[in-house]
Amino acid sequence: MSAPHLEWLRELGLDGLRRRALPGGYRGAVWSLDDRYVLKAGGRPAVEAALARLVPGIAPEVIAVTEDASVSVFVPGTSVEVLLAELPAADARELGHAAGRTLARIGEVRFERPGWFADGELRLAELPGDLAEFVRDCLSRRHPGWPLTAAEERGLLARAREWAPLVPSGAARLVHSDFNPKNLIAARTGDRWRVTVLDWEFAHSGSPLTDLGNVLRSGDSPFTEGVLAGYGPRPQGWREAARALDLFALADFLTRPPREPLASRLLGVVRTAAGTPGPARRSSGGRSAPG
Repeated sequence: MSAPHLEWLRELGLDGLRRRALPGGYRGAVWSLDDRYVLKAGGRPAVEAALARLVPGIAPEVIAVTEDASVSVFVPGTSVEVLLAELPAADARELGHAAGRTLARIGEVRFERPGWFADGELRLAELPGDLAEFVRDCLSRRHPGWPLTAAEERGLLARAREWAPLVPSGAARLVHSDFNPKNLIAARTGDRWRVTVLDWEFAHSGSPLTDLGNVLRSGDSPFTEGVLAGYGPRPQGWREAARALDLFALADFLTRPPREPLASRLLGVVRTAAGTPGPARRSSGGRSAPG
């Protein structure tokens, strides 16, 4: 923990709390403060604080922010990533159902137009447009640590061209954009799971199918089945559109240094997208309905 962060905690009256590093934090560092608060360094604290106010009970309450850090209320529970390594299939499906209901609630928040949250006022900046152009740009800036072959790069770009017409346009709902077990905390309340969603730094206004694309990365599992059941009705062509939307995120990952254990899993997903047939095109030739 840096000296400026320690000084900030003193100003908040939290410097006397026991500090404990927490796992995760692929793009920053996270500490528990006596299991009462959490200090997160990195991310986009002002944006995450504003979004927490939009989805109370889903995101942890943020009580203070600086340019590069936030303090939020500690949420008791266990990482869903840890739970899924231990739970039997029926319980994993039940947990997924609760996560799916939570994800559906996130997607109910609407904005005036699609866009990237530029600041703590949630002003909207432009999102990337054409999928093929975005993937081409990311490949031109690919970090050398990602071991893709030239053939795999060509395959990924070909897939982006094929999937580009499937990308929904016009949807303007809240998208977490990193909805996966490592960013979910769960705890049982009676006979039900309560799911809290962490790390909103990639959130934006767009199609909720983006989050379903993230869910589909993990493949078929009782948890995934539960998420889809809990999420509820989905538009025609949702699966193809979700995978196309997820290619934006996968391509963006290639521009940053790979970090384990996430890198190996993502590399497999990227190679699958690059080397397998794409989803069938809709007979009308149009875009899937926005989520």
